[in-house]
Amino acid sequence: MITHVKGPLPGPRSREYLALSEQVEPRCMTQQAPIVWESAQGCVVRDVDGNTYLDFTSGVLVTNVGHCHPKHVQRIQEAVARLMNCYDFPTADRVTLAKRLVDLMPDNIDQAFLLTTGSEATEAAMRVAKRFTGRHEIIAFYGGFHGRTYGAMSMAGKTGTKKHFGPVMPGVIHTPFPYCFRCPFRKKPEDCNLFCLEFMDTVIAAESTGDLAALIIEPYQGGAGFIFPPEGYLTRLQSWCQEHDVVFILDEVQSSFGRTGTMFAFEWEDLKPNLICLGKGIGSGMPTAALMCESRIMASLEPGEMSSTTGGNPLSCAAGLAVLDIFEEEDLVANANKIGNYLRQRFLQMQAHSDFLGDVRGRGLVMGLEFVTDRRTNTPSPEITMEVIHRCCNAGLIVGRVGIYGNVIRVAPPLVMTPDEAEEAADIMEKVLRSLP
Repeated sequence: MITHVKGPLPGPRSREYLALSEQVEPRCMTQQAPIVWESAQGCVVRDVDGNTYLDFTSGVLVTNVGHCHPKHVQRIQEAVARLMNCYDFPTADRVTLAKRLVDLMPDNIDQAFLLTTGSEATEAAMRVAKRFTGRHEIIAFYGGFHGRTYGAMSMAGKTGTKKHFGPVMPGVIHTPFPYCFRCPFRKKPEDCNLFCLEFMDTVIAAESTGDLAALIIEPYQGGAGFIFPPEGYLTRLQSWCQEHDVVFILDEVQSSFGRTGTMFAFEWEDLKPNLICLGKGIGSGMPTAALMCESRIMASLEPGEMSSTTGGNPLSCAAGLAVLDIFEEEDLVANANKIGNYLRQRFLQMQAHSDFLGDVRGRGLVMGLEFVTDRRTNTPSPEITMEVIHRCCNAGLIVGRVGIYGNVIRVAPPLVMTPDEAEEAADIMEKVLRSLP
């Protein structure tokens, strides 16, 4: 057995740190299972009480090459002893990372603007699109999540991101995303002909001032519950942008670096976005992000108009280069497909025997398990979801929840997960689901 949980959670040292956290840290962060991490290696996490768990979160889809991969750690250690920051001055690693990222892009993308966080990347994309077009309206989607800074929050279509924060940035037009399990139009995928895409024209006609600059979308909606659009949707959306002279921004902060079984999600349908936002997996734990762009768009900016204090810093660039090397050497994309296919089949088998597992969806090593009160009504059940989270944790499996209704468990382990680890994790989940009343 890889996992080992000594007794009821939280353990004594975890209780101590959790009590201290209650005093000195705000409660504004997402609350998950009551454990305090101490260390991690690959897909295995150890808490401060000595319990070990398998990780189905990757630290919120960050550690794609696994926790503390030796080659990743070594490259960062070497970098930190050499140089930590130099602001706008180029370094050999920064230029090399930019070149390697560009080489992985569609042929229309020829520049990389290195940043620190996904929010920075989406905000930069929005600003650049407005600057390039001279227009100001942004089309975004119900359920979308693009970060927690003001502009990113304004583009979000997820209420929890912006609720009670007052007026948001003007000029954002929201339209439905194809959430087929809960279609707002009560249609079925087999005969809807992507009605939500046609409905977007109605939304634009009613809300736009005729000043459209850009459209931003995630290849799958992470924060809304790992919602994947039907095949062909993104292609038709890209064509719509081209027909309407709108900058097409693809937010791949979550979906990039092997997560969906391809290096980037734009590969699903051979998309050619004008701007691509990268983050999370690019640094695999080190704060790193990038806006991948067309030089003709970036040429609209004057020198000094955009920068980032720690964007493209030597540590982040060293981490990014190590990540790319590890992907090539260990073929993590292939492993994401292999392990993902196994887990998906196991989850579908569980769904067939569960009254509470309403939907299983995903690609590669990113899946959403949507829990309901019963499968006849498909009423969302955040209560059952939290019960599954706690029972899994007590059995040695760390899972987190997302979703518009808080009823989706994320399945997103590091891409280095082995067959034995996947089997043990699936066995834990199956046992938990069978234990539900």
